[in-house]
Order: sequence, then C-alpha cells, then structure tokens
Amino acid sequence: MNILEINVLVLAYLGDTIYENYVRHYLVSLGINHVNDLQVKSIEYVSAKRQALFLQELIDHDFFTEDELSVIRRARNYKSTSHPKNCDIVTYKHATALEAVIGYLDLHQKKERINEIMEQILEEEIC
Repeated sequence: MNILEINVLVLAYLGDTIYENYVRHYLVSLGINHVNDLQVKSIEYVSAKRQALFLQELIDHDFFTEDELSVIRRARNYKSTSHPKNCDIVTYKHATALEAVIGYLDLHQKKERINEIMEQILEEEIC
C-alpha cells in the first residue's frame, strides 16, 4: 500500500478516530466523571472550528515537517463540495487537514509524532 496514494478523506477518517480518542483519554485523565461534562468539554477540541485553529497555530509555529505539510496541503486542496452545516468549507478543510495528517502518521506508525501533536493541542492549549 502506497500511503501517498490514499485518498486524504480516508486519512482524515482514520485520523478523526485517533484524534477523538486522545481527547477522550485526556479529559478522563483530568478527572471529569460525568459523561455530559465530558461531551461538553470535548467539543472544545473536536469541533471543526477548533481543529482548524489548532492546525493554523501549529503551522504558524513551524511545527510540521515538509512531508506533513504536503499531506496538509493535499487535504486542504481536496475538491469537496459538502461540509457540515455548522461551519464553512474553508474551516472544514482545515479541520480535515489536521485529521488527515494524524491518519497519515498513524499509517506510517509514527505514534511518537502523533503524541507530540496531541500534546501541543491538549496540554499546551495552543489556541
């Protein structure tokens, strides 16, 4: 399987599950014990708007490698006409790009790099 030939939406599909799993583990580690509270708090991290902001902050801090930026550009430039009703297409594409780079790294078995990205997002709260 050539990872560079995988559709970026497939990478984002995979990255979405990984990203959300990190967020859920992080919130539980904070001691939040009520599911409703977990759900409300998770929206601060998993909404397309927040993911787009996290991505831009990481880009602005030159956090990504050239290979990662290539995946991000592919995802942002992917021709898609649909997006959720609660955000615009540009925001959706940026959120998809963050998820796609995580999916890409997972397929490359670069868990440590995923950890670095998620640490920046969760513990540092870059935005």
